[in-house]
Amino acid sequence: MRHNLWVPLLAACMAMASAAETEAGLFCGSGRFRCCPLDTCGTMGDYCNARVNCGPSYKTVRETIMCTETYNECVTVYDTCVEKTPVTCQRVVYDTHYRDECYTVRKPVYKTCYRTQCYTVRVPQYKTCYRCVTQTIRKPVYKTCYRTVSYCRPVYKTCYRNQCYTVRIPQYKTCYRNVCVRSCKVDYKTCYRDICQTVFRPVTTTKCVPVQCGEWKTVTETVPGECYEKCVQDPGTFCYDENSCCCVYKPGQTRRVMVQDPPRTICRKVWCPKTVNKTVTCTRMVPEVKTCKVPYTVCVRTPVCETKQVPYTTCTYRCETRTRQVPYTTCCMVRECKQVPYTTCTYTCEKVCRKVPYTTCTYRCETRTKKVPYTTCSYVCETRTRKVPYCVPRTVCETRYVTNVKRIPRQVSVTKTRCVPKTVCRQVPVCNDPCDACDVAGPACAAPCDTCDSVH
Repeated sequence: MRHNLWVPLLAACMAMASAAETEAGLFCGSGRFRCCPLDTCGTMGDYCNARVNCGPSYKTVRETIMCTETYNECVTVYDTCVEKTPVTCQRVVYDTHYRDECYTVRKPVYKTCYRTQCYTVRVPQYKTCYRCVTQTIRKPVYKTCYRTVSYCRPVYKTCYRNQCYTVRIPQYKTCYRNVCVRSCKVDYKTCYRDICQTVFRPVTTTKCVPVQCGEWKTVTETVPGECYEKCVQDPGTFCYDENSCCCVYKPGQTRRVMVQDPPRTICRKVWCPKTVNKTVTCTRMVPEVKTCKVPYTVCVRTPVCETKQVPYTTCTYRCETRTRQVPYTTCCMVRECKQVPYTTCTYTCEKVCRKVPYTTCTYRCETRTKKVPYTTCSYVCETRTRKVPYCVPRTVCETRYVTNVKRIPRQVSVTKTRCVPKTVCRQVPVCNDPCDACDVAGPACAAPCDTCDSVH
């Protein structure tokens, strides 16, 4: 009986659902009652409640986004600093000394000897002779003669004549006229004005200043003598040499002996520093403002009109006749005679005999003697002494500067940028269309329908 009641109820529900879908299409599908929540399935007739519950809803969603943030950070920066540090070190210095060393050498002795050598030479003998040569020469004979020559000589004479001429003599006259002269009368007036000026006043103060000073002290030290090797030669002996048939000196054996110089006393000066408080007087200038009166002169010009006599000069000319002597020269010719010398030349033939020198040469043989040098060499043993250098080490203290590189840290503020996560809340629309849920969970929607059937 119960199964029979289920069939008409299902048909009625389907008819109401189709009618609801038709009515829901009036508002652009926003009022689809088939998508209503399950809690409204109980009251099928409440249409307003179904439309309110089927409207769009929103929900708050939290999202994490990355934002850029600027911040300051202290960074340690190292500065490189170079400084020179004095370092005292010891260095070995080698001094060059010399020692005497004996050695034997064979010294050659050269001797120059002469031997007599005869040779024949031809000695030329020159003789000067003369021969007589006769020749004819033309000898000039000069004779001085005179002839009479007539000529005219000019004679000049200076004469004078009177000449009249007219001159204009100027005559000057001084006159005066009145002239009005405008001038300015200058009046001087002394005024005073106040001036502020800064004057520096000396202020003396006294303070104590530590001064680094010291004194030199003489220190006496004893330095041991230097040790060095010295060559000592034993006494030599004489022995007979069969080759030279004489006694030859044979030097003794040379050996080395360590010798030390006597100690010596040296004085050196040592600087002893000390600090002394010294009173120093300091003078500083303190500015001070003072007011003083400074005079100044005011010049006032007043125009003044004055009349004064101005001289002027007039000039007139008068004519005057004068006479002067004008010189002139006259010339007349005078005939004169004079004796003019001239020279005549004639040639005379003459025979002259002159002596011409000539030289004759004859040779004669002559025997001569000359000294021809030749050198002989012999060796002589000789002992000599030479300086042999050797090095002696000594330690010298010296100060060197070592370069040290240091890294000095310091804090520097640096601006940096970083990405920081940030949570943002925003409203997201949520679709309340449980179509998919109803399709998936179909039997869930059927349960209320069974309840509704039981209620009716």
